[in-house]
Amino acid sequence: MSALTAYNQVPLPSFMYGTAWKKEATTGLVLQAVAAGFRAIDTANQLIHYEEALVGEALLALAKQGIGRDQLFLQTKFTPVNGQDHRTPYDAKADLTTQVNQSFASSLAHLHTTYLDSYVLHGPYQRYGLGAADWEVWAVIEGLYVSGKTKMIGISNVSAEQLAQLCARAAHKPMVVQNRCYASLGWDKEVREICRTQGLIYQGFSLLTANRPILVEPDVRAIAQRVGAGVAQVIFRFAMQVGMLPLTGTTNPQHMAEDLQADRFTLTPDELQVIETIGM
Repeated sequence: MSALTAYNQVPLPSFMYGTAWKKEATTGLVLQAVAAGFRAIDTANQLIHYEEALVGEALLALAKQGIGRDQLFLQTKFTPVNGQDHRTPYDAKADLTTQVNQSFASSLAHLHTTYLDSYVLHGPYQRYGLGAADWEVWAVIEGLYVSGKTKMIGISNVSAEQLAQLCARAAHKPMVVQNRCYASLGWDKEVREICRTQGLIYQGFSLLTANRPILVEPDVRAIAQRVGAGVAQVIFRFAMQVGMLPLTGTTNPQHMAEDLQADRFTLTPDELQVIETIGM
């Protein structure tokens, strides 16, 4: 599997396994994903949607199998209070700087590691623009990067306006951006364009689940037939060819293997254009 490189020259695998909504099955599914060939794992320190500690259990088991920490790309997130329930991995009454540092330390403990490959702000504190809370949290995340505790930093669930602001004003702009990707919005074209011009890696999630109507479109099925692949593989290959790093959260071992084979064929420029505009 090829690697992608952000502007700070840190390589990351071109496909990532996402662990949201896996609950008590998390450990087994991470083991299956790595067995299938995934080397990048995405999680978050947020018990509503993730079981970060169970990702860590998988990592301990993998180490015993001879797949060490240095062979894996680990990405997790700091989730603000508004994205948590009562089980916050930090003191919810503490100042934001303390919250980020406590959450980060908790993530290292959960994942049995001394560093992260990528640390991501799970989402801005407000819907429009960036406020004082966002800048305080980003400054702490930048500090973790400067200290070498994480090799990359990023932001998720961000608008084009917010991302442009962050790139313009931050001491260290993000290296990765992770967004839900809707075909009906041009596959997040505005945000992807900022990523392209700024040298950031765009990570697209919910490529299948957010776009179910697209998967049954005759044009997409015709492309799948031409390349001899499944519709899911076509969507993932499209994502790769337009410069995205796709995430998959499949729980099916066969689909894991198939997803990783999406780079074995190439879509034509016409086919890319069809998919790029199909939901709009």
